[in-house]
Amino acid sequence: MTYPDVRPRRLRRTPAMRRLVSETELAPRQLILPMFVREGLTEPRPISTLPGVVQHSRESLRKAAAEAVAAGVGGIMLFGVPERRDEVGSGGTDPDGILNVAIRDVIAEVGDSTVVMGDLCLDEFTSHGHCGVLAPDGSVDNDATLIRYGEMAVEQAASGVHVVGPSGMMDGQVGFVRHALDEAGYADVAILAYTVKYASALYGPFREAVESTLVGDRRSYQQDPANAREALREAALDIAEGADMVMVKPALPYLDVLAAIASAVDVPVSAYQISGEYAMVEAAAANGWLERDRVILETLTSIRRAGAQTILTYWAVEAAQLLRAAY
Repeated sequence: MTYPDVRPRRLRRTPAMRRLVSETELAPRQLILPMFVREGLTEPRPISTLPGVVQHSRESLRKAAAEAVAAGVGGIMLFGVPERRDEVGSGGTDPDGILNVAIRDVIAEVGDSTVVMGDLCLDEFTSHGHCGVLAPDGSVDNDATLIRYGEMAVEQAASGVHVVGPSGMMDGQVGFVRHALDEAGYADVAILAYTVKYASALYGPFREAVESTLVGDRRSYQQDPANAREALREAALDIAEGADMVMVKPALPYLDVLAAIASAVDVPVSAYQISGEYAMVEAAAANGWLERDRVILETLTSIRRAGAQTILTYWAVEAAQLLRAAY
């Protein structure tokens, strides 16, 4: 017998062999495209910190949604950017507010050919930039915020959304939203809970995208990056309250947490490859420091390998096209 007698390289020799034994699938249907629509725009507006991503006008949003469907993307997550904001985020519950109008526009354009989701949070609509209603001492009032979330969920459902995404990290948000939807007759609207959302330093480009007015930070309600066991507790609570799907956000810095959640729950798990993750790769690629297309697919594959069934990514359409070209 000659050494080595075990040769794993046999299964890496050709592209066909590697495809045959690949352990992790990355497919367009597993990708969800976050999209921004800004009130008052007549044409798309580039976001400087997110090269290739724009704030859409209503017209360009419809066109881009149809293109995402044609690419085979599994879902769309909508974020609204209003012209005016106030202390309680009234634009989020206004039937004619930009997010609810955008939901109706996209549903009219693509119907049930993809899953249309609405971000359910007040930060884009509040003048102070926090994810909820403020108490007199300036802290976020958890229970007063839940009432606003319930109202916002019902308005999104009335606009035709398939999935709401409560993302504010308020205690009890999933249960309150589920009850509000059911009471209003929208029992079929699903909830993708932003279950594990860390107080990350990687949200910067997103805040430009939504023109955030935040002063201070969100560490009193988003999770401490040092904590992992806490994430399991949050997942158990959200599922008990009725979450249909759970999410980990950000993705790449928290693959250990993502893997732990995926092993612990019996509902679909999603991960959000957030703006800072996207921007770092785009900046490095622009400087010629890495192979952009390969890195896009490698990062998405790693998120899938860690346990995410679906991934929110600003590369959703481009990655879908790359995957189709590869196969």
